[in-house]
Amino acid sequence: MSDMKEAESAGELKGEEEKDWAEAKAFFDSLKSKKPRPPKPRYAVTIAVSSRTLFDMTSERKIFKQQGLEKYVAHQQEHEDEPLKPGAAFPFVKAVMSVNARLRALYPDSEELFDIVLMTNNHAQVGVRLINSINHYDLTIERFCMTGGKSPIGYLKAYMTNLYLSKDSKKVQEAIGEGIAAAIMFTPDMEVELSDTQLRVAFDGDAVLFSDESEIIVKQHGLDTFFEHEKRFENKPLAQGPLKCFLEALGKLQRKFYAKNERLNCPIRTYLVTARSAASSGARVLKTLRSWGLEIDEALFLAGAPKGPLLQKIRPHIFFDDQMFHIEGAMELGTISAHVPYGIGQKYNRGKLIEENPQKQ
Repeated sequence: MSDMKEAESAGELKGEEEKDWAEAKAFFDSLKSKKPRPPKPRYAVTIAVSSRTLFDMTSERKIFKQQGLEKYVAHQQEHEDEPLKPGAAFPFVKAVMSVNARLRALYPDSEELFDIVLMTNNHAQVGVRLINSINHYDLTIERFCMTGGKSPIGYLKAYMTNLYLSKDSKKVQEAIGEGIAAAIMFTPDMEVELSDTQLRVAFDGDAVLFSDESEIIVKQHGLDTFFEHEKRFENKPLAQGPLKCFLEALGKLQRKFYAKNERLNCPIRTYLVTARSAASSGARVLKTLRSWGLEIDEALFLAGAPKGPLLQKIRPHIFFDDQMFHIEGAMELGTISAHVPYGIGQKYNRGKLIEENPQKQ
């Protein structure tokens, strides 16, 4: 009986939720606004970005650290009519919105869209400058979460977040620990021109799309043992990594274009950029993606070669990797990069084990 009551209660809650959304839609439509209505979180691909990734707040951050919260808030209020400069995630967000425009043209009533949420621990008093900056650049960001100094991580699940981008490593690690795809954004050393008609997303493989199980073997037993292991388990799919669900979400939107015979003109393109060798260890990766029912548009196996030069040719709006030396190499050549702090690679720097508790001299 209790199970039946729980099922009935869940059904009633879902019915109430649908009713609330229907009322909200009717109200929004009655306003006759030219701005598109944000999609329902359950259907959207939700990307939460921090204010410091969306905008360059380096000087404001310096005021906060050197002069404290009150001076920081006062500075933001005094300059709230001055738009903040674009930050590391800005080109990615603009490209996402370009995809949304194409989706709305093909599917006017669809809720399957990207939805950007500004997720920040800024105080509400700073909100006016953030809103003014968003309007200045004509960004469609309607959902804000300003937590007044508290960590916003608890709200990520409530927003059904598919990806969280921040400059705060602790918050990103916390999000990954909660099972949410997340990465630390870095600004490249130089600016390069990116596509304004196609969203390009590049992923590393191990410890990003896949678990770090194979990387553990490389680090602990060497390449020869790794090659033997991958050959032996070629037909056994790798476990999923922290960014697998985001690739899955991108694939869901890509298929909407394919359904309209737009595969060759799809505004989303994905890349696998891995240090693996194709012949020695590539088959397991491709078979894993196949077993998940996921496609990758381009797979690049570099066999240990630097990733930066190849990424310079791809010009992705974002590149995800778990190894900081790959991130650094990519940034030097102008690639917007995002570090995924996950797996055994965090204990190593350029192949050498980092001493966890170095003795003081």
